[in-house]
Amino acid sequence: MRTTAAIASLMLLAFGVLADVQPQKDFDLRKFGGKWYRVGLAYDSPGFARYRNRFRISVGTLTPLSSGDAELTMYEMGLTGCQTISYVYEKTAVPGMFKYFSTRHSRVKDIMVVETNYNEYALVLKNKKIDKELTQVALYGRSQKLRPELVEKFREFSLSLGFSRESILTPSATDDCGPA
Repeated sequence: MRTTAAIASLMLLAFGVLADVQPQKDFDLRKFGGKWYRVGLAYDSPGFARYRNRFRISVGTLTPLSSGDAELTMYEMGLTGCQTISYVYEKTAVPGMFKYFSTRHSRVKDIMVVETNYNEYALVLKNKKIDKELTQVALYGRSQKLRPELVEKFREFSLSLGFSRESILTPSATDDCGPA
């Protein structure tokens, strides 16, 4: 009984913390556009931890559209070679927050750029509701290797949201199968 109460309390605390997270102040989509590598990932899906060794750094290109939306093309090395997936991030009333439809999960997901300096790194929060609320934090870099203090910032941010250490990873480098 105590364990259940403790878990419930931690979940409420995590959701409270999540509600306090805000997007990057004065977010500029034009400056955010370009090539990004996903060099860190925290994911609270129950099955994620057991597959963590399979993840590799992926690369994507974010293209700002004149409407304020953005097109994201992700390139990942799969078993059959380079795979390409495209998404349209629809702008919301809040700069730095977007929505997109995931064909993989047939659900709308929320994306928030929490922090970026535009030329080196970005912390991005993704929320989706399937059977329960699931959350991801991603660390993106303009290169595959970031300064250790930025990786530590990502880890600390993820832990502050209630992610377990096992659900936070920095994948191995991969062959860049994306754009030059």
